[in-house]
Amino acid sequence: MAYDLITMGRIGVDLYPLQTGVPLAQVSSFGKFLGGSATNVAVAAARLGRSTAVITRTGDDAFGAYLHEALRDFGVDDRWVTPVPGLNTPVTFCEVFPPDDFPLYFYRQPKAPDLEIDAHELDLDAVRNAGIFWVTGTGLSEEPSRTATLAALAHRAKSGTTVFDLDWRPMFWADPDVARPFYTEALKHTTVAVGNLDEVEVATGVREPQAAAQALLDAGVEVAVVKQGPKGVLAVNRDGDRAEVPPLPVEVLNGLGAGDAFGGSLCHGLLAGWDLEKIMRHANAAGAIVASRLECSSAMPTVEEIAAALAAGAVR
Repeated sequence: MAYDLITMGRIGVDLYPLQTGVPLAQVSSFGKFLGGSATNVAVAAARLGRSTAVITRTGDDAFGAYLHEALRDFGVDDRWVTPVPGLNTPVTFCEVFPPDDFPLYFYRQPKAPDLEIDAHELDLDAVRNAGIFWVTGTGLSEEPSRTATLAALAHRAKSGTTVFDLDWRPMFWADPDVARPFYTEALKHTTVAVGNLDEVEVATGVREPQAAAQALLDAGVEVAVVKQGPKGVLAVNRDGDRAEVPPLPVEVLNGLGAGDAFGGSLCHGLLAGWDLEKIMRHANAAGAIVASRLECSSAMPTVEEIAAALAAGAVR
């Protein structure tokens, strides 16, 4: 079976406060959700009707069992989600201060199992045959995940669409200069690069959106997607097509997960063969819908919800 989308990267349990505007020390109750950027992208695309799977690892513990159950409930194939004895499944807490302050607290020590993905255990034929293969910058931060990520990219050799989510998390790296050579290598094998202004600066050394998009194209990609926050998103391809789309108005509850919804919708649009502007409008709407909700994975929108938001011109 060839999947529409295979993602590779983080997984964990998100424990989100059920009170907003409250510091973590004062939160009295939490909701438990499937989390992790690459995993959420697979969930988002599955919600849009795509066949998806994720390559990742958990602890051999109760939280790991929960994540398998959640993936199956969301329709994401978990055959390449394997346990790592001796390591705990990661847990992530956040604080929710709408509209724009959502501090994250990662509990991934002494090491996250998803960084123990080994190149020798990859199903490289499945990776090569997928409609889209999605990797993240965090996967490059430590071995053996770094070698596995680059090996999968090299084996795929730009067959189909290969997306590199720049996914810069400074807590996982010593500094940007350490990360940049590995980002540069990954970009050589990538057809689509996606990142916000901080992330494109880490990858290219350039922050201005137009120049950063061009730098990503120069690095080898065919489509560069630069998220500009309140200014919306810029997408440019190698043929000179360009789309700059403003954000969809929304009352933000929790901005975490919006980027993953954007990613799942991006994959859906790429698989559908839409033009750049249509892809960006749908992806923006998907992200806005999730930003209006507390959770991430279970908040991913359906095709009908995205269509309704676009028709209304805002998230109601």
